[in-house]
Amino acid sequence: MTTERVNPPDLSPPTGFSHAVVAAGTRVVFLAGQTALDTDGKITGGTLPEQFEKALTNLLTALRAAGGTPGDLARVTVYATDIADYRAHAPELGRLWRTLAGRDYPAMAVVQVVRLWDDTALVELDGFAVLP
Repeated sequence: MTTERVNPPDLSPPTGFSHAVVAAGTRVVFLAGQTALDTDGKITGGTLPEQFEKALTNLLTALRAAGGTPGDLARVTVYATDIADYRAHAPELGRLWRTLAGRDYPAMAVVQVVRLWDDTALVELDGFAVLP
């Protein structure tokens, strides 16, 4: 796969995302929403950073199982139940992202939702990747 991250100078400088990603490859992997579920189907972690780390780990586990790597991610959407909490933890969430997925950021959006499928879930991530 080839990717080109496009961050036009006419837009604000991106922090932790790319404004656009041009991806060329032969396979597209659609990744289902992942929360902080453990292998027993229970939400782990009581804080947003703890849940974000587990949700991202789960998303990357699904991606790797499909033959991809974090660099193949073209788009990720983050659904958070509290945007103010997300903003307050943004530097820590950014560090977690860089540790787990690296610095080649996909196009991203963060959306506040009323609630997620599991009552105790604070965050969910979904996305798609383009593989060679």
